Amino acid sequence: MGQVLAVISGKGGTGKTSVCAGVAGCLCMEGARVLCIDADLGLRNLDISLGMASEAGLTFLDVMRGGYTLDRAPRAAGLPGLQLLTAPVSVKADEIDRGAFEALIHDAKERYDWVLIDAPAGVGAGFELAIRFADELMVVCLADPASQRDAARAAELALSRRDVPARLVVNRVSPRLFQKMNATIDDIMDGVGLPLLGIVPDDADVTLAAVEGKPLCQYTFHGAGLACLHIAQRLQGKRVKLMKIRRTLAGM
Repeated sequence: MGQVLAVISGKGGTGKTSVCAGVAGCLCMEGARVLCIDADLGLRNLDISLGMASEAGLTFLDVMRGGYTLDRAPRAAGLPGLQLLTAPVSVKADEIDRGAFEALIHDAKERYDWVLIDAPAGVGAGFELAIRFADELMVVCLADPASQRDAARAAELALSRRDVPARLVVNRVSPRLFQKMNATIDDIMDGVGLPLLGIVPDDADVTLAAVEGKPLCQYTFHGAGLACLHIAQRLQGKRVKLMKIRRTLAGM
């Protein structure tokens, strides 16, 4: 039986989708069968971060309605174990049949090792849909106080709905910024109130990989790419040492 991981954040602009895609690609490279579900109805872009923008989009609604099976979900080039169901653009989250979505998730858990659901920013109906059947939560935030507050609130709401493990990923980490803020990763963990799953450095390769239409794991294994690999390994229960922020970004 597979594991359902909901990737959430309190606000937009945290890089949640790129982290979701980066971790999904690394899980696949580690040998896992992975299904990504973009739950950001109307504003989908997980396909871009996965290097699948040119693929014919099959939405999770298409599968829910019985027109297609999960086997028809597009596969990432070079990563045949990674498939994507994108979000429909013509319906609202509160119009989605919860029972049919539950059946989809149950079927996916039978077929895949990991189901990663990329939640929309905020705590609306799309957020509720994404966390509804999650086995664990990955909360993505930035270092700034507003992002921390929003992440804490999103985590609080999610955990009030689902009594599941929740861990924090701090994205776009810049040692220089932390020095100027006189802050540490421990401060952010305290601010959000969650244990740490990983640290992802601020890395231009995330954008460059998307421009070239490649998953991050096939573009680089330095910087953010290596950080996503470490997160994927920790999700699988492997012991991977957390690097200190003052050290080289490539080692995080």
